[in-house]
Amino acid sequence: MASYNQPCQHCGQLIDPDAKFCPNCASGTPFAYHCPSCRRQVKLGQPLCSGCGQSLAVACPSCGQATFRANDKCLHCGATLMITCPNRRCGQPQFFQNTKCTACGKKIKFK
Repeated sequence: MASYNQPCQHCGQLIDPDAKFCPNCASGTPFAYHCPSCRRQVKLGQPLCSGCGQSLAVACPSCGQATFRANDKCLHCGATLMITCPNRRCGQPQFFQNTKCTACGKKIKFK
């Protein structure tokens, strides 16, 4: 079965439909936004996650302005909202406020 490349929602670059990152803009959300807590798909501007009830607005740690937390970068200043899982075997990017990794379950300590 043929699979057709799809455009990244951030830069428009055509990429493989099963890509987890856009090779052009490095976005971790090339096709859809996901709740950083439960990974359910959400829409830009949605106030709450329908899966876990978490607020999808957060103050950016760099500029302090309210931004959409399901994006991997602040919508105002472009600073990353992601940290790396401390588990050496995992290393998956995680939202900076997560208390445990959504991939491996290891606890994440705030700095």
